[in-house]
Amino acid sequence: MSNSEKIILIITGLSHLLVHAVMLVLPAILLVLQGEFSVGLATLGVVATASQFMFGLGALPAGMLENKLGGRTLLLTYQFGVIISIIIIVLSNTLYTLTCGLMLLGLFSSIYHPAGLTIISRRIKSLSKGMAFHGIMGSLGLALGPIIAAVLTALRDWRLPYITLGIIILIVALGTIILVPSRKREIAFKEDAHDQSTNRTALSLYYGIIVMIGLAFAGFTTFMPIHFAFETRNLFSFLSDTVRGGLFTTIVLLSGIIGQILGGILGDRYSKPKLLLLVIILNIPLLALMGFTTGILLVIFGVLLGITHFIWQPVGNAMIAQISHSKHRGLSYGINFFLSFGVGAFAASIGGLIAENMGVRFVFPIMAIFFIPGFLLVIPLIKSIQKANQ
Repeated sequence: MSNSEKIILIITGLSHLLVHAVMLVLPAILLVLQGEFSVGLATLGVVATASQFMFGLGALPAGMLENKLGGRTLLLTYQFGVIISIIIIVLSNTLYTLTCGLMLLGLFSSIYHPAGLTIISRRIKSLSKGMAFHGIMGSLGLALGPIIAAVLTALRDWRLPYITLGIIILIVALGTIILVPSRKREIAFKEDAHDQSTNRTALSLYYGIIVMIGLAFAGFTTFMPIHFAFETRNLFSFLSDTVRGGLFTTIVLLSGIIGQILGGILGDRYSKPKLLLLVIILNIPLLALMGFTTGILLVIFGVLLGITHFIWQPVGNAMIAQISHSKHRGLSYGINFFLSFGVGAFAASIGGLIAENMGVRFVFPIMAIFFIPGFLLVIPLIKSIQKANQ
């Protein structure tokens, strides 16, 4: 791997880590915000939905603009846009201003995924290794976000984690300016001469599945810190609820790295749609069990969920490349992340209503229900891809 490829992987990897870390600060500080702004979980669920919806919405234009503007321009737009959003968040003293800042944060963060994945698919020769590294960095971001938020909030207040991550993003942005070549100087590897046309039936079915996965993911990640805070008070009782909730959430999301590695290995050896089917089947009981267990059992089922759930990410990203034409790759990834994070964001509001009226623990088995339509869509997806490969 050349030095230029390594630089691209480091910049995109750090950007991927930071985009997920900064977006998962909010779930870890919901209890603190509830006290500061004197609002219920249903209201904060709407705030989370607004931010996460923007996180998905911007992926659509970003996917289309990547081909015109180039990845470097979009990376810098994401990085400096997030810094501006963080300044608004940190200076906010009303829930309205905070919500506006969080929506901007989601919008600028949404630029990253279609840009980053397309850059890697075009500029890295060892694509499988590049995607694996990229996925692992994203899982690290998911894992580190809650614990960074919890610890720094406990040390000072909820604004400190945003300030800290903003400074790190600024450093990465400066690295992007200095180290990443401009579009005129970038080297794009030739597309596969045998690149197939887009399998629209398979892609449509996959998009339907990703909506269901996105809803479940947004629902359980938003309320996982609170759930762990309430249901693990017999473990590490000397820690505050906020820190303990962030700690166990980090452990669960950190286990997603194992899932990413397994997904990369298994995806090269076995049928990707059939692996997706297996992941969906396993997610249903694990999510339900998270809602009905406490203490160490809750942590165990959470870790198993983390491993199992994240197998689909490298499998799904590789599947999109398999069933979409290279010319439409940026848009295909953009639609994927809009459906996953944008449409999926509404589960945060649904989860807030469930948490306030039924209890936080009921969020998890209800989120498991979203996997059932996903299961029904995987069957025709398998048949569609098998037919195309014949």
